[in-house]
Amino acid sequence: MKKLILVNGGVKSGKSEFAESLARKFKKVSYIALSENIENDDVWQKKIYEHKRRRPKHWKTIETTDLLNVLSNENDNLLVDSIGGFVSSNLNKSNEDWNLLISSLVSLINTYKERIIIVCEQVGLGLVSEYEIGNKFMERMGEVLKEITKQSDENWLTLNGKGIRLDKLFEDI
Repeated sequence: MKKLILVNGGVKSGKSEFAESLARKFKKVSYIALSENIENDDVWQKKIYEHKRRRPKHWKTIETTDLLNVLSNENDNLLVDSIGGFVSSNLNKSNEDWNLLISSLVSLINTYKERIIIVCEQVGLGLVSEYEIGNKFMERMGEVLKEITKQSDENWLTLNGKGIRLDKLFEDI
């Protein structure tokens, strides 16, 4: 049973909370915290604390930046929060290596046996960065979202704490 659910939205839109509410319907969940733990960043630490506080205690938590390894080795329902961690940890890859990475990601998603919920940052609706690295992040986020959206069974946009199911409203391009 393939079931890929994407939950995407802007900063503080409620995307993580919405994804968590969807995952609570599953008996077993592995929560994939897909970012680096920046210990000297008090704002980041507060955000991590809030996310941990909301999660059910029986969920398994995996803190990593290696999503491909998780998809290769886990066998529970997954809640991946968030794909931006995957993108930022691979910004140093050449375009050729990046494209191979996306192909591997899509392949692993398609062969994964349980359900996957992926939280995604919506970055293309705001300001354009004056820095090359910021623009590279935005472009790669757009690329990865477009590719995994093609595989998704449900595609949600969170806005102001509300979830809107996009795949029921729009046609594919």
